[in-house]
Amino acid sequence: MAGRIWIIDAARTLALLGMVVFHLCFDLQMYGYLPPGTTQAPALFWLARIVAGGFLFLAGASLWLGHGNGIRWQAFWQRWLRIAAAAALVSLATRIAMPQAWVFYGILHSIAVASLLGLAFLRLPPMLTIVTGATVMAASYHLPQILQWNAPALRWLGLANIPTQTIDFEPLFPWFGPFLLGLGTARLLGPLWPSLAGITGPRWLAWPGRHSLAIYLLHQPILLGAIWLIGFL
Repeated sequence: MAGRIWIIDAARTLALLGMVVFHLCFDLQMYGYLPPGTTQAPALFWLARIVAGGFLFLAGASLWLGHGNGIRWQAFWQRWLRIAAAAALVSLATRIAMPQAWVFYGILHSIAVASLLGLAFLRLPPMLTIVTGATVMAASYHLPQILQWNAPALRWLGLANIPTQTIDFEPLFPWFGPFLLGLGTARLLGPLWPSLAGITGPRWLAWPGRHSLAIYLLHQPILLGAIWLIGFL
């Protein structure tokens, strides 16, 4: 489906808002303005997971909306390379800034890999895709204890049974699940999309969602810089 869809962009904006709220609390905790463990409180713990799941769900839906009627390879690879390059930039920056907890498989890495794997599901029945997504999420609670794939090279799969030291980690299990749920749901709603695409609202609400990658990359340096400056002043 060509063109921007307001409800998708607005949903991304809401996810971005949740992300900024969580990272603001995380940064305040890191600077000592909030008590240690604040971000592990139930409200913030689940906010982080809902936001991550929301981004992946929307990425899955966008894959079907953009390529459900036939994969537009040039557009796909252009978008994929932007995401992959941004993921590599995040890894490089965090490797330099915090080598003990650098991001080797965060949300952008997860979206990039899920987008490639998701191509195999574009022609499958939507309910099969949804069931597969739910199975991936459910299996993530059991497979790590059975397989115990703790080798560093396999950590991105999410099948280790020991903690992974990183500040952002969305491995294949369970996070490929929300992506498939989004893809399957978007295809299931196929006949309704012309009507859904006609829904409009305030442009300001959709604008951040249209620039979500740039906002993702810039918001943390801005937050960290602002907190440091306020503390210095």
